[in-house]
Amino acid sequence: MARTVSQGFEVFMSNLVPLASQQTAAASHRSSIEKSLRSALEVSTIWETGSFHHGTGVRGHADVDLLVSLKNKPNSSDTALRWVREALQESFPFTRVRTSRPAIVVEFASGSETVEVIPGFLTSRGDSDVFVYDIPAADSGWMDTAPKAHLNYVNECNNRAGVKGAAKKLSRLAKAWKYYNNVPISSFYLEMRAAQYITTQSSYIAVWDICGLLEDLHSKQLAAMNDPKSFSGRFHPCSSEAKKMEALSKLNTGASRARKALDAYNADDPATAFHYLDLLFGGNFPSR
Repeated sequence: MARTVSQGFEVFMSNLVPLASQQTAAASHRSSIEKSLRSALEVSTIWETGSFHHGTGVRGHADVDLLVSLKNKPNSSDTALRWVREALQESFPFTRVRTSRPAIVVEFASGSETVEVIPGFLTSRGDSDVFVYDIPAADSGWMDTAPKAHLNYVNECNNRAGVKGAAKKLSRLAKAWKYYNNVPISSFYLEMRAAQYITTQSSYIAVWDICGLLEDLHSKQLAAMNDPKSFSGRFHPCSSEAKKMEALSKLNTGASRARKALDAYNADDPATAFHYLDLLFGGNFPSR
């Protein structure tokens, strides 16, 4: 039987959720990395952040993100990254360990299971035990982050009456668009923008809201986003201006395809809607 567009999104969303085996592997890698870091460095605590922890990961693309709170902050963020990289290389000599600011990336299982480890240094504590850290910035130097505050923001948006669950669903869709089209844009930026967008909506319909989000991002031209919790600086979409220009080009295409899918949906033309949704998600949307 032919699917409706809503049914297509239900199948698509279920296909995006990471497998239980991936979550088990993630827990195992976190344990081994924590042991490695604690044996080599002065570690205060380790926080799990990112899409796995937030419930917004995409199957096959959900890295485990760990923020390791270290003592004795060096002058250079390059030094902090070197400390973490050398500790992990010593523990995992047959695994690729590389720098990808602000993190050190450990590529387990030939890169199919990756963990990103971000060195952080506590700078302040806000209300409700929210911790603010200095972490390596995209190019050099340091930037602020408050992972607990940002997760709290996403959860608050996700629990709003009338759109309960929508912030995380929309974030997962936005990340699927990113991964399936190789868009060089920050997953964290997409997650925060998706949560912010949902605060302007009174209901959630996937085909409407992925179009609305992409068009909103396009109208803003991927402008940096102010921290809605005011604990850290602005959130930037890309690590360089060249990547931002590439992302904007792909965003223009994505927003156009999402609009054509929505127009077809509103015209009761599901075949055309499915066609453009499949283009939007790089050939990964379920067939009708």
